[in-house]
Amino acid sequence: MAKKIVATGTHLSPFERIKRTNDAGMEFWSSREFSEILGYGDYRNFEAVIERAKLSCFNSGHRIEDHFVDVTEMIEIGKGGQRAVKTVLLSRYACYLAIQNADPKKEIVAHGQTYFAMQTRRQELADGRIEEDRRVLLREEMRRHNVQLADTAKGAGVIEPMDYAIFQNHGYMGLYGGLKQEDIHRRKGLKKSQKILDHMGSTELAANLFRATQAEEKLRRDEVKGKYEANRTHREVGAKVRQTIRELGGTMPEELPVVESIKKIETKKSKHLGKAEASLKK
Repeated sequence: MAKKIVATGTHLSPFERIKRTNDAGMEFWSSREFSEILGYGDYRNFEAVIERAKLSCFNSGHRIEDHFVDVTEMIEIGKGGQRAVKTVLLSRYACYLAIQNADPKKEIVAHGQTYFAMQTRRQELADGRIEEDRRVLLREEMRRHNVQLADTAKGAGVIEPMDYAIFQNHGYMGLYGGLKQEDIHRRKGLKKSQKILDHMGSTELAANLFRATQAEEKLRRDEVKGKYEANRTHREVGAKVRQTIRELGGTMPEELPVVESIKKIETKKSKHLGKAEASLKK
């Protein structure tokens, strides 16, 4: 059930007053209430604003259906009656786009443009921190599972360092459509000193973590013996993960962007933790 934000003070933005949240804590706005706040007496005029906002959303590379949801709502009319009307539920980003396409001569529109620009930026920063936390967690899990995978591969007959490098390449080749580690490195434009895993976003790290954990499980479960069989198994597992990504409509891992080194993020978090501990000792 959707809940509205209730004003608790005189400084609450009018856009906050009409904000709703669903049971999952996600916030959204009704296009009809939004149009009223912006001073559109005839909702049909605001529908043109919504259409321009949808076009802006599409042109920016976002999925329209993720931010604009068409629904039917019941509104009260005279003598306790109700009437069904078409409404669009707007995400915060959709509101930002709508306000950018609204009548700039309206004073409330100028206020809204400032409000949603600030709120969107705050959300971007919050999302960035969440992504950083995910990357740190997944990278640490990747380190741990790579050690376990190496032990399991050794038990299967992958003994020498060169053999293990070949074994790892087979996993990458399965997941990255035939690309070896050096190919991925080159494709992503990384320097020789930079590690691929350190420059993966959370989505790509998660795919590689799944590849590593499932390869380890299969090697153990099938009691694979011999380095050639181990290589084949690792490549098959990587290919299965790639197939799953394709079936789900995801982006192939070699197409995912390179991101800031995880080492910089870990250093930054360590500094913040050190400052926090120092302040507690004062």
